[in-house]
Amino acid sequence: MSSDLRLPTNSIVKPDKDTFLDEENPFEAMMSRFDRAAQLLDLEPGLYKVLRHPEKQITVSIPVLMDNGEVEVFTGYRVLYNTSRGPAKGGIRFDTQVNMEEVKALAAWMTWKCAVVNLPFGGAKGGVICDPLKLSVGELERLTRRYTSGIINTLGPDSDVPAPDVNTNERVMAWIMDTYSMQMRHTVTAVVTGKPVELGGSLGRREATGRGCMIVTKSALAHLGMPVQGATVAVQGFGNVGSVAADLLAKEGCKVVAISDKSGGLYNPDGIDVPAAIEHVRKHRSLEGFGGTGNAVSNEELLTLDVDVLVPAALENVITSKNAAKIRARIICEGANGPTTAGADSILDEKGVFVIPDILANAGGVTVSYFEWVQDRSAYFWTEDTVNERLTAIMDRSFADVLQLATQHKVNMRTAAYMLAISRVATVHRLRGIYA
Repeated sequence: MSSDLRLPTNSIVKPDKDTFLDEENPFEAMMSRFDRAAQLLDLEPGLYKVLRHPEKQITVSIPVLMDNGEVEVFTGYRVLYNTSRGPAKGGIRFDTQVNMEEVKALAAWMTWKCAVVNLPFGGAKGGVICDPLKLSVGELERLTRRYTSGIINTLGPDSDVPAPDVNTNERVMAWIMDTYSMQMRHTVTAVVTGKPVELGGSLGRREATGRGCMIVTKSALAHLGMPVQGATVAVQGFGNVGSVAADLLAKEGCKVVAISDKSGGLYNPDGIDVPAAIEHVRKHRSLEGFGGTGNAVSNEELLTLDVDVLVPAALENVITSKNAAKIRARIICEGANGPTTAGADSILDEKGVFVIPDILANAGGVTVSYFEWVQDRSAYFWTEDTVNERLTAIMDRSFADVLQLATQHKVNMRTAAYMLAISRVATVHRLRGIYA
């Protein structure tokens, strides 16, 4: 059980992603898409400057008493990028490669993601430089609580609402919620999302990102006049997002022909038994040794398979200018953040690949985080069917909004998604004005 404090650390942290970006400056790399959309929107110079700068950047030192009696000092960050539309929303990651530029880029990403699905949130992100797999449960808890104490002045249901990210999960969110609640002198469940259901978490949240990918993939197939039944799918990354997306797409009638994770992958043109693969990963923590029928395939080879739908749901920057020309999928649904580099966009456009961008495709997670926040604040909880129905409505509407803008301006879906998000944030800034 996730709330068992006797669990070993590797049961709390389940790393399934590498570092965010390989580029020298991830913030500028991500914002290159922002610049293109801002140009098409003819954004005023003043607003352009406002939206290109984060509101608040926090760096904290985190002294932790280790189990051996020594004190170690870690460094943590929290960036609130934009809160014009509502409280900042964004995950917290524990990783050795965390740095301010990465956190700033991810906070900006969250701003656009929340706006593109029209949630009343701004964007934030946080991180601590550490290797959680080398920490005991007690050390990890003390690290989490001291980091929370360091950024507590920004936290709150009306100001900044964290969530799990790389190497953090519902157990870590419970520690953050408890630390904040102790300071407030009453229980505040809405200060974080991604909590255990017993502590105010939402039903359906774990599957939400993968479910969102399934929903927009079906919309894309319908838009292109391609049948869902029998559509071939390859999924790179078989963690929470990839496995759920694969399972749900298979249940909708698609044929999942390839899956992979860090240990390698499997390709079977006749289809893969997805539930069996999920059960294997549950027991062995990877696809290695999965006895399903098919041929071994590398992560690189999987990307270039001749399939209808490709779902990159693991690493960032896996589709680049070096391999984009080899992509044969008709649709790419970006389950991961940033799986396609800016340099690959134009190549995919020329090939006619329909890309569902990450800030739309994987927004199901933050959408159900919003539902959790709403349920906590009202102290009234929904059934899983209600959560899924409302998620479907928001993802369908958001896909249609982005597609309409793409058609109107004759741009790809990524540019249209950024245009939609930026226009929504800019409109709020215009209405609110600048407080002197």
